[in-house]
Amino acid sequence: MSPRSKLAARRLILARVLARRCPQCGRGWIFLSYARVAPACKRCGLVFRREPGAQTGSMYLTAAASEIFAAALIFLFWWLFDWTTLVFVLATTPLVLAFCAAFLPVAQALWVGVEYTTDLEGQEPWVELRE
Repeated sequence: MSPRSKLAARRLILARVLARRCPQCGRGWIFLSYARVAPACKRCGLVFRREPGAQTGSMYLTAAASEIFAAALIFLFWWLFDWTTLVFVLATTPLVLAFCAAFLPVAQALWVGVEYTTDLEGQEPWVELRE
């Protein structure tokens, strides 16, 4: 696979997983419900969770993004407002928790895409990018 076609494949996979679609066929859904990854794509049969702990990377991705969001929020609020510590904590905590809850399915979908991309580039026999 040429570098240009690898980049095009990565962009296609990224677009599909951000739309919460199967990275292989782009037609099946990744999720059964909120933050619940389906075992496999109903359209093409691609297995999303092949082994226990397959979504551990999404947990780390969510944690890192949430920490960055919390730090940015803390600095922004600290700079904008002259609040007491209690008010500061009471105002920022719900926002950070809401961000964590909203970002979790995005991280899970991205991680499905990361695993699929590594399998595609590793030329695993069960991977076939369909356009």
